[in-house]
Amino acid sequence: MSVTPSLVADLVGVAVFAASGASAGVVKRLDLFGVVFVGAVAALGGGIIRDLLIGAVPPYAFTHWEYLVVAVLAALLLFWLHPQFNRLRRTVLVLDAAGLGLFTVTGTLKALDAHVPAVGACVIGMISGIGGGLGRDLLTGEIPVVLRREIYAVASLLGAGVVTALARVHLNRPLLITGTALLIFVVRLLALRRNWGAPTPPDPLPPPDAGAG
Repeated sequence: MSVTPSLVADLVGVAVFAASGASAGVVKRLDLFGVVFVGAVAALGGGIIRDLLIGAVPPYAFTHWEYLVVAVLAALLLFWLHPQFNRLRRTVLVLDAAGLGLFTVTGTLKALDAHVPAVGACVIGMISGIGGGLGRDLLTGEIPVVLRREIYAVASLLGAGVVTALARVHLNRPLLITGTALLIFVVRLLALRRNWGAPTPPDPLPPPDAGAG
């Protein structure tokens, strides 16, 4: 397997999302198998969905052992070293933001390389970015972050759009990957810090007073 910038970013994203999933498992007090399993789902879920959507079957994670090994090792390291981390919930959020950026970028680029049109590539990139976090949250009994008011999927979709635009002008790939992943990471963390969120439905009107004549 040749080493390319996209592959390096993909494997870094796998490690980061595995650590994110493992952190969430530790917070929920899962056993070793549970922590590793949640970490692996978080790390590989988005990429598997991406590959199925672009017709790359069997998915890359099943045909290249490096992906599963990196995911398991990252989850194991987090399991054993988690006492070194203060405020694991914050760690989950930071790692998740990093994974979101990396997987969005690599997912979008893989879709473009598979000759998916720009709009479709952006959607696939977003799904690739949010898929792992969605699986992690479902397995740990949390409302998926993508369904909350937080800026999450929007940051991913924005980044996918930037990737598509920069790929059209043939920007250097390592620079494209690093810059766009960093953009998504910063937008996500700023949204968390400043409590940015998407609009939510207004509160329902109070029911009329049943005793009113």
